[in-house]
Amino acid sequence: MIRDHTFERRKTTPAEREARKAFREVIPGNAVTDYARAQKSFHENRERLKAERLAREAEARKRPSSD
Repeated sequence: MIRDHTFERRKTTPAEREARKAFREVIPGNAVTDYARAQKSFHENRERLKAERLAREAEARKRPSSD
């Protein structure tokens, strides 16, 4: 007899289903957390630099120009 060599879907074991469920819950959560942490750090740094720049510009306006 010639066996049909079509792709048959292998049934997953209960352990494989549990592992997939665990990884599915962990991986997206960490990615969002890392992204959110990076975004928060970026915005805090940007605001700090903006405040420093505004302070320098205000100080420059206060000083009389020596030209």
